[in-house]
Amino acid sequence: MPCSGPASTQIDHGEKMRRRSLTLATPRTSIVGWLAIAPALLLFGRPQTAPPAAPPQTDLNLTASSFRANGEIPARFSCDGDDTSPALSWSDPPAATRSFALAVLDPDAPGGNFVHWIIYDLPASTRALPEGVAQGPDAAGGHQGTNSFGKTGYNGPCPPPGSGHRYVFRLFALDSTLNLQHATAQDLQSAMKNHILARGEIVGVFRR
Repeated sequence: MPCSGPASTQIDHGEKMRRRSLTLATPRTSIVGWLAIAPALLLFGRPQTAPPAAPPQTDLNLTASSFRANGEIPARFSCDGDDTSPALSWSDPPAATRSFALAVLDPDAPGGNFVHWIIYDLPASTRALPEGVAQGPDAAGGHQGTNSFGKTGYNGPCPPPGSGHRYVFRLFALDSTLNLQHATAQDLQSAMKNHILARGEIVGVFRR
């Protein structure tokens, strides 16, 4: 026969107290768990379950008005022509941008990465460079460095006759100004370390 009376009542009361204790403990356990993982969330950012609506910009759209990407660079921008710099323009950079730097390299030169142009500390408001930026230490609101010809400013493509080389125009948005004087490509690369917010690139080809 089932038990009844005071003993049964005491058992039922004990079971209710045990269940109540478990119910109250559950939220407390959740809080302890949250406190354990909170520092990780603060240090590494909140996990995302979906892509952000507007991801941070990491690329600049760099274009040249006189040649298309991977297209032929007109002779007037080379040592066979006027040896003048081409007009360039680019998209808006990240909001934290304080300056731009541009380098033009020939990776196909016999020694590799022959430097044709370095210009830096361009104001953050700059969105284009006109054709024919003059040689000299100061130009277009920024400063020009020393190229592999030993000159300050732009010197155009000049590959050996019978060969075609690629010329890589690389633009960098930086979170600071560099304040360099007569910089070389190595100086520029070292100064830009840990300051690059975004970058853009366009490649042209020149044959003689």
